[in-house]
Amino acid sequence: MPCRVLIAADVEPALLDLLQKDSRFVVEYRPMRDLQSLSSDCEVLITRTFNKVTPAVLERTPKLRILAQGTSGTDNIDLGAAEKRGVRVISLPGINANAVAELVIGHMIALTRTVPAYSRQVANGTWLREDCTTRHELRHYRLGIVGLGQVGRRVARLAAAFGMRPMAIDPYISDADFAERGATRVHSLDEIVAKSDILTMHVPLTPETNKMIDARRLTQLPLGAILINASRGEVTDQPAVLAALASNHLGGVALDVFDPEPPHGIFPDDPRLIVTPHIAGCSYECKNEAAAALYRAICAAV
Repeated sequence: MPCRVLIAADVEPALLDLLQKDSRFVVEYRPMRDLQSLSSDCEVLITRTFNKVTPAVLERTPKLRILAQGTSGTDNIDLGAAEKRGVRVISLPGINANAVAELVIGHMIALTRTVPAYSRQVANGTWLREDCTTRHELRHYRLGIVGLGQVGRRVARLAAAFGMRPMAIDPYISDADFAERGATRVHSLDEIVAKSDILTMHVPLTPETNKMIDARRLTQLPLGAILINASRGEVTDQPAVLAALASNHLGGVALDVFDPEPPHGIFPDDPRLIVTPHIAGCSYECKNEAAAALYRAICAAV
C-alpha cells in the first residue's frame, strides 16, 4: 500500500514533484497555518516552523509515523509528545547555514557602513559624502556570536575572511571544537555582551534561550553596538531592543525573526533598523538542496 503523505505547508515545487512522481506515496497538498483542527489518516506529515504540532494535533493523526521539516529548528513541535507516540521527527540541521550566514554578514556591512541611510539620502536628492570617513571596515569591530552551531560557525568563518576575530559562547561545544570552528571561547553571556560591538544570535529556542537578550543585557552592550537576530524572535525581548535603538544605546538592529510571526504593528521608520520577513534561509540554492535532502530522508524513514 502506498504511504499517505500530507503536506500541510507551502513547500518547494521540487519536493512536491519528487513525492508525487514516487509510486510509494499518495500525496495530499493542503497548505495551512493552523493545524489545531487537522484530522487526517496520513502517515507522513510535512510541516514548516509556523505549524504548531501539539499533542492535540498528534491525537487527530492516529496513523502518523513521520513528521518532516526541511528546517534546522523544531521548536514548533512537541518533541516529547511525538516521542511518546512513536512518531519520528525529521529535520535538516544546518541545511540553511550558508544562506543565513551570508545575510548576517550583509546586515553587518549594511549597518556598519550605514547603507540604508545613504540610500535614502541619495533617493531623496541629497549627496552627502563628508562623513563617510567616519565609517569603519568590519575588521574594526569586535564580533560576538551567541551559539556556535552550524550557522554560528559559518558566520565565524565568513567574518574571519573580513579580518574580524570572532568570539563566541556555546556551552555545548568542546574547547577543541571551538578552535576548529574559528572563534575564541567566551564563558558567560554577560561577558560576551559586554565585549561585542556586533552581537549576532544563532541559538535554538529553548527555555534557556527564551528572552536571553533582555533589557538588562541590552544595557550591557557597548554604546552604539549592533544587534542581529536571525535565530528565533523569542530569543530577544523585541520591545526592549527597539527601545534601546530609540534611545541611541544601540547603533543598529537587524531582525529577520519576530515574536509573533508575522509581527503585530508597525516598526519605526529608522534607517538604523533592518527588518526582513524570516528570509535568512531563503535562497534558491538552499531551498532546492533542502527539498532533495528532505525527500531522501523521508524515503529512508518509511
